Amino acid sequence: MADLEQLRQEAENLRKKIREARMAVADSSLVEVAADVQGVSRVSLRTRKTLKGHLAKIYAMHWATDSRSLVSASQDGKLIVWDSYTANKIHAIPLRSSWVMTCAYSPSGSFVACGGLDNICSIYSLKTREGNVRVSKELQGHTGYLSSCRFLDDSRIITSSGDMTCALWDIETGQEVVNFSGHTGDVMSLSLGPDQSTFVSGACDASAKLWDVRSGTCRQTFTGHESDINAVSFFPNGQAFATGSDDATCRLFDIRADQELMMYSHDMIVCGITSVAFSKSGRLLLAGYDDFNCNVWDTLKGERVGVLTGHDNRVSCLGVTEDGLAIATGSWDSLLKIWN
Repeated sequence: MADLEQLRQEAENLRKKIREARMAVADSSLVEVAADVQGVSRVSLRTRKTLKGHLAKIYAMHWATDSRSLVSASQDGKLIVWDSYTANKIHAIPLRSSWVMTCAYSPSGSFVACGGLDNICSIYSLKTREGNVRVSKELQGHTGYLSSCRFLDDSRIITSSGDMTCALWDIETGQEVVNFSGHTGDVMSLSLGPDQSTFVSGACDASAKLWDVRSGTCRQTFTGHESDINAVSFFPNGQAFATGSDDATCRLFDIRADQELMMYSHDMIVCGITSVAFSKSGRLLLAGYDDFNCNVWDTLKGERVGVLTGHDNRVSCLGVTEDGLAIATGSWDSLLKIWN
């Protein structure tokens, strides 16, 4: 027991040293540095399309790289692939488990994936010769629910889970190639870096971690949130990322500075954040909230510059297209809305 106490003390001392080292390099704040930058004028976006078809709460959505198609997952037990220009459904895929929590579109547009309380990541091939969509692989190995998944390419996918780990899978063989363990709470979200060599994860231990895809090692850990982190999203240049938490704040963490740069919060906002995404330039941060709204923040100034209202229930997911021209929000009201 004495050894354990000694190790605890040592760990605490190391933590203190890290904190002091971070403080030593924090020579300025983002607010001070961006003081001369002109503020963003009020952002007002209109709903251009409402995608109707799901019969229950929508839990996740993901844009395809063509900025036109998107996939959504709902607890009506359907995965729907949409054409956002026409609001038509391209595919409606019945799922074996209706308790779905995440979905993803592969960069090539040939596959979609989903998973949830079944602990399985299911891969569906959209481009079969027969024209029908079928399960091409089921990735089994997680011992907790699947909270998020993102394709690296058609043969590799990264998943995060309620079993406190993330995993890199070889889709062809169905095998887990790399395991990423280190979180002490359910991992809720992941975001791939632009170069695809790193990804960031957010978890219920209120920390975010930066991982090396190839080696499986945790490069950095970012703390500061006071409750579960539900969403993470890389900044477009890959040098920073945003988080959204149940503590009613979004935060911007810089990877090179190894610390928090900005907190996005408001006295009037007291509910949790479900999803975050950056505009193409990174100047705007969009966040979906439990109070049915989506707030738009000026990344540099930390000020709220817009609100997207229109959903009748919690905004559960949102995404910005690759070309940066549109935003999609999905909600527990069973609707998806396209804004610009």
